[in-house]
Amino acid sequence: MTNFDPALAPAAGGGTVPTALGPPEPAIRVDQVTRRYGRGRSAVDALRGVSVDLPTGSFTAIMGPSGSGKSTLLQCAAGLDRPTSGRVLLGADDLTTMSESRLTRLRRDRIGFVFQSFNLIPALTARQNITLPLRLAGRRADRAWLTELVERVGLAQRIGHRPTEMSGGQQQRVAIARALITRPAVVFGDEPTGALDLATGKEILTLLREVVDTLGQTLVMVTHDPVAASYADRVLFLADGSIVEGMDGPTADAVAARLTRLGG
Repeated sequence: MTNFDPALAPAAGGGTVPTALGPPEPAIRVDQVTRRYGRGRSAVDALRGVSVDLPTGSFTAIMGPSGSGKSTLLQCAAGLDRPTSGRVLLGADDLTTMSESRLTRLRRDRIGFVFQSFNLIPALTARQNITLPLRLAGRRADRAWLTELVERVGLAQRIGHRPTEMSGGQQQRVAIARALITRPAVVFGDEPTGALDLATGKEILTLLREVVDTLGQTLVMVTHDPVAASYADRVLFLADGSIVEGMDGPTADAVAARLTRLGG
């Protein structure tokens, strides 16, 4: 089974889209990545030679049945896990050859994360949680950028509140602002609406869509929810550790139908 590379997909209506400058450089390039757990007969390949370019300024959703490798792909692409073989490039930097200390600095400075469980520090205010990555790096917050972020995520009236004084949706908005405060090259989301009710989840997805459209942010999200995936520019479907299909301009119904065929 071959891997699907959305960079090679034909344009709608057939043919290719001509451009004088060529396609933009990908924010993340995953090149023949395999991730094997265990040894010998008990070894399991969570990823099997996956290759894909994740375009700069795009919103990509990763989906597939349980055990398909979607979380492993996100972890390898984000530098949270090391591939058994292959490469992961963030711009010109090869994450797979970096030392742990350099990789830690890169994740802190150039990659943002939004998780299902928010991962906020209860003793800190919203402002302190948002600026924590900068404080850990010994950097001061750009006040204008912080103010813009707080307004964009709708927290202007909650900036002095602690997580226990905020709703789940507000806590996730803090987490999104925290992910963006360093102006990262890529933001990775792991089921970012999984702990939220339907209405709040849609608000968060709309916010993520706006972050891509207005800030040019690159966003990669693992989700099991076809509605969440419909907010993305494209969906990559995994099965048995391989990318088996890509879908541009996804709708919830089309995504759900494809997942059904995959057994998701």
